[in-house]
Amino acid sequence: MRVIAGLAKGRKLNAPSGYLTRPITDMIKGALFNVLGAKVEGAFFLDLFAGSGSVGIEALSRGAEKVYFVDQSQAAAKIIKENIKRCQLEAGASVFMMDAFKALELFKRRQEKFACIYVDPPFTNEKIFSQIMTKLGEYRFLSDEGIIIIRAPKNKELSQSFNNLIQYRYNSYGESSLYYYNSMERS
Repeated sequence: MRVIAGLAKGRKLNAPSGYLTRPITDMIKGALFNVLGAKVEGAFFLDLFAGSGSVGIEALSRGAEKVYFVDQSQAAAKIIKENIKRCQLEAGASVFMMDAFKALELFKRRQEKFACIYVDPPFTNEKIFSQIMTKLGEYRFLSDEGIIIIRAPKNKELSQSFNNLIQYRYNSYGESSLYYYNSMERS
């Protein structure tokens, strides 16, 4: 696993050991960032269920202004911090070692807005996909033109909408799928 493009291009990234983390492949990450394109530069980006931090680090490497990494695992938070340091991207990074739903409550209180939110929940928890998307839609975290991308198992079908969010794109890659949502209120 490595950084694909930008300031930290080619830097190797570590992942927490064990079966609970499923690092995103370079192929899927490359496809994701091809869709995001210029939207990443200068963006406030949220990497939820961050694992190794690979997606958020890729965003920082490609010019995101700020990335919040959220993972409740102590091992994951440690690896994320090490990967950020290895890539020399500390200035734009904040790591939150906490439950994703508690982090969303915190961001709601702080009235945070994000241009991009990447969500990669555990595939072993069937209900978490709709729960997290419902919360994201309810709290309205997206800035103008913002998008949410959620990675799910290929056989998991997600709703076309969650509160004010509407699905506008879907791509499948091997055992994973990426669902893209934006706000129905988008101008």
